[in-house]
Amino acid sequence: MRATVKYHVIYRHRTECPVAVMCKFFGVSRSGYYAFVHRLGRPEKDAALAKLIAQQRERSFRTYGYRRMWLWLKSQKIFCNPKTVLRIMKKYDLLSEVRRHRKWKQMGQQVHKYKNLLNREFHADQLNHKWVTDISYIHTNQGVLYLSIIRDLYDNSIVAYKTGTQQTVNLVLDTIHLAMKQEKKRVAAELHLHSDQGFQYTSQAYFQLTKQYGITPSMSCLLYTSDAADE
Repeated sequence: MRATVKYHVIYRHRTECPVAVMCKFFGVSRSGYYAFVHRLGRPEKDAALAKLIAQQRERSFRTYGYRRMWLWLKSQKIFCNPKTVLRIMKKYDLLSEVRRHRKWKQMGQQVHKYKNLLNREFHADQLNHKWVTDISYIHTNQGVLYLSIIRDLYDNSIVAYKTGTQQTVNLVLDTIHLAMKQEKKRVAAELHLHSDQGFQYTSQAYFQLTKQYGITPSMSCLLYTSDAADE
């Protein structure tokens, strides 16, 4: 992974994990990171909405144009200007593609939902007892890079991460495999893994893997608010 991409990852998670810890984890200097932040200028304000759009794009086999995506967002009680949706889809390279034959195994099927076991208690009393996982979207000159990451709520440390050019179920599964490989001997008897309702986390493959490792899944509710629409 290139240094610039690592800086993007650190910046994206700067409020969740100490910058010094992440710089050490990724093997980059803090001075290099802060120089990157200075060049960046401002935070990536579209990331939250881009994530929802990207997830629905995969569910629709990448056939949704911006108008159809806008209607879907509206049905989810997410209100924004259609021009905003178009701008974000262009920016993150999320415009529709010609329909292709795709394997269902790769896409995953939304068949499993889980209770919110954390219920906003985003802290843990011991190591490897509560993990949270998510997929971030990093906009690069070569396109969008997807980062699957697992953090430990005990000390906000990064347990494992994987990157890919597509947000597949396998990207998430590989992250879990890596986390368990690294922390297998230190995992608590009851490990909770908290996620959003992305299709990767509701898939049969995710259900089977968490069951295999004795992990108890937890899931939050879908929530997004838009304060303003583009003119």
